[in-house]
This record gives sequence, C-alpha cells and structure tokens, in this order.
Amino acid sequence: MSTIILKSTCINIKLGYYSYQQIKLSTILKWSKVTFMYLINPTQPTAVTTADKVFEQIQHAIVEGDIPAGSKISEPELAKRFQISRSTLREALNRLEKCHLIERKANVGSRVVDCTIEGLLELYITREALEGMACRQAAMNMTDDEIASMQAMLKAHGQTQELKDGVAYYQEEGDLDFHYKVILGSHNKQLIDLICGQLYHLVRMYRCQFGMNSPRASRAFNEHYQIIQAISDRDGELAELLMRRHIAASRKNIENKITQLELSELNENK
Repeated sequence: MSTIILKSTCINIKLGYYSYQQIKLSTILKWSKVTFMYLINPTQPTAVTTADKVFEQIQHAIVEGDIPAGSKISEPELAKRFQISRSTLREALNRLEKCHLIERKANVGSRVVDCTIEGLLELYITREALEGMACRQAAMNMTDDEIASMQAMLKAHGQTQELKDGVAYYQEEGDLDFHYKVILGSHNKQLIDLICGQLYHLVRMYRCQFGMNSPRASRAFNEHYQIIQAISDRDGELAELLMRRHIAASRKNIENKITQLELSELNENK
C-alpha cells in the first residue's frame, strides 16, 4: 500500500519499494482525481537485499563500460569480488538479463551484450517510436510544474563545462536525465514500463559509451530545448516529430562511432 506523509507544503510518496518522490501540495489540490502512477521510478528502486545492491553495482559497471561490452561474465570471480553466494549472484544476473544487459546460454554461461550496429538499429527504431509517442503524451499530460522543473533541469545542464565546450553532454541516470523525465511526463504506465522498466539501461549503455561524448553535444542540447518548448506549447504533434528526429540523429551518430571503432580494430588486427 502507498504511504503518504505530509511535510509542510510537500507530500512525500512511497510506492511499494520505489524511492521517495516529492510534489507540491498545491499541485495535488488542483487534481480532482489523484493518481501517483507516473511518479514511480522504474530505474531506481531502493536496494533492499544483497542481490539488489549487487544488481545495481554490476548494472552501473556494464552501462558505464567498466565491464566491457561483449565480455564473458565469470560467476566465481564476481561472487568473490562482491563476497556473496553464487545463488545471490545468479538472482542479480537474472535481473540483468531481464534488462537486456547480459545474455545467458546453456552450457556457455553469461556474457555482457555487445554494442553492435544491428542491435543499435533494432533498439533505436523501437526507441524512436515509443519515445516519440511518450513525448506526444507528455505535451498533453505534463503539469505546468513538471514542465518548469524540466526547463530548470536543462538550464542546469547548460552550465556544465563539457557542454559549454561542445565536447560532451553527460546526464545522470533517472531524475536528471531529460529523456527519462519526458517518458515519466507522459503519465502513461504502459510506456513507462516498456521504456524505463525494460529498455532504459540498454539504451543508456549505448548513450553513455558512444553518444554523450560527441561533437553533437551542443546540437543535442538545443534539440532538448526545442522539444520541451513544444511540450510547453501543448503541441503534441510537433513534440513527437522533434523527439523522433532527435533520436534518429543520435542513432546515426552512434552508428558512425561503432563503425569507426570496428574499422580501427580491423586495422589493428592486420
């Protein structure tokens, strides 16, 4: 059952094992029918068990590239590293498989998914359609406070030195991630579950390792501003179009980087 705690002008909301989120009480009072569905953060459940903590640590290491894409997972090595039992480790690996970050085959073992052009195309074509629709829904469903919060977040993004220099546009996971906030702003549980619950970390793996450090950083940031402006104008059609174009441009950028990396590796092996 949801727990609601009144604190001065804010309400803290805890849904199941998910993290606390805050919204203004004045916003709550404007609603004739309250729903907290869209405040759930599927990417950041509170770690409770040892398996939860290990899952988060390995997940972060894979997404950031500390555990390289395509590398074999050694269960004895990981169990020793985290000082956990093999059964606890397997529970964490099962969840990583559901996030599409590892692949497991009988009599072969576990391996981190590889970042390939084929995988990129399948993932980003799916992402373009789903996030485009989420953006259209966000233009209809986001509250004025949510839009103001996103505008403030983008302003903060714009103050980072890497972005000012036009070399990188790094966004932290979850509440500081523009795309995550747009998806949550759709207030559509199915889209949130599909994109944030199932695909988010695999998408983030491509973004972190190939997309964020890029000459496209400044352009991507400007595209974010155009998208939130369309959402603010309640123009769902334009918001969807801009998001789809934005993701398509990101896909092409990552595709070029992977191609260059593959060519470089081929030349080194000659």
